[in-house]
Amino acid sequence: MNRHNPPGGHSMKQVVAASFIGTTIEWYDFFIYGTAAALVFNQLFFPTFSDVAGTLAAFAVFGAGFVVRPLGGIVFGHFGDRLGRKSMLVLSLFIMGAATFLIGLLPSYDSIGVLAPLLLVALRLLQGFAVGGEWGGAVLMAVEHSPSDRRGFNGSWPQSGAPAGLVLASAAFALVSMLPREEFMSWGWRAPFLVSILLLGVGLVIRLRLAETPDFEAVKKSGGQARLPVVEAIRRHPKNLLMAFGACIAPFVQFYLFGTYILTYATGTLRIAEGTVLTIVSIAAALEVITIPLAAALSDRIGRRKVFIWGTVAYILYAYPFFLLINTGSPLALGVAVVLGLSVIHPLMYGPLAALFADLFSASVRYSGASLGYQIGGMLGGGFAPLILTSLQAAAGSAVAGIPPYMIGAGLITIVAIYFATRTTAAEPAEVKV
Repeated sequence: MNRHNPPGGHSMKQVVAASFIGTTIEWYDFFIYGTAAALVFNQLFFPTFSDVAGTLAAFAVFGAGFVVRPLGGIVFGHFGDRLGRKSMLVLSLFIMGAATFLIGLLPSYDSIGVLAPLLLVALRLLQGFAVGGEWGGAVLMAVEHSPSDRRGFNGSWPQSGAPAGLVLASAAFALVSMLPREEFMSWGWRAPFLVSILLLGVGLVIRLRLAETPDFEAVKKSGGQARLPVVEAIRRHPKNLLMAFGACIAPFVQFYLFGTYILTYATGTLRIAEGTVLTIVSIAAALEVITIPLAAALSDRIGRRKVFIWGTVAYILYAYPFFLLINTGSPLALGVAVVLGLSVIHPLMYGPLAALFADLFSASVRYSGASLGYQIGGMLGGGFAPLILTSLQAAAGSAVAGIPPYMIGAGLITIVAIYFATRTTAAEPAEVKV
């Protein structure tokens, strides 16, 4: 296969660009909830709670989106392995865009009482269901169109959609947070959610133009589709599935530490202005859009396992220095610390992950296996990370005392998982370095 001209009449650049843009839109929709949860939802939807309890409740709803992500992975994975990757990508984007737009229209607790947080939970669950099916299809669209020696690099661009979505979400809230406080709380926070309807239209046009992947077409031509792909994935690859769960824990804890929890900690404990913190997170995430593919390209050359483990060790070693640095209260120190953690260390784990997961499962059950591994791992590592981090800080009396041990424990689990998961891919083609 020509690396620049995959089957279907599209260049490799077009396939990668379409996967990146669609994933960016999907993650923008998912992350604006996290930003709003850190800044406004405790006051709008949980006003009868104390400040800490309201923040915990808002983050609990944030975590609820992760609880249904495995269900989304199972459902979309089933039909993605049976009917194809493309149709599931279109459907997941539509569901996500609609749920996000409706959150922007929700009345607050003061208007409709307890129904407001209940509707918020329902729409958050729809977001989680949609993004549960998004990741597997997006990375497989890029990876399965790629030559074997570029699978890491090409597959990493949908991964870059996560920080790109975070950039857009943070930038959108940084913009509306410049409004007078009363206007921001009454209508300004809604704008980032309502804009998602325009992004939905763009994403659908792009995804509808893509061709199906050659790997799926080969399985379909041979009649090799599994009747129940998720059951077959569990039966054929039980060890790799368990290791995939563990592999996600550290990168997800780190991402939501720097992308969501830090907004609450920096504004509430360190008393740094919201706009400053949002700008720092936006800059760090923007840099990561580039450093993720660089880390993935390195994994194509020297091996995914090696790069991933290097990143996890760096994450463990950074746990205490990060909090010691930001607790100086300096915005500059916060900026340096977040950029180092999110833009340098995190990509070493997250960049190789897409191609690594694709390598762990056979093509006929790959959507189901990779999605289930990623989404359950994401739920364990990231779904309740902001809630857990906030609770640990409150219980220990300070972040530096309560949070680093949790980070280190997550890192050790990931190192063990990556070591054993990559060992099981020895039967892959020689040009796939693991």
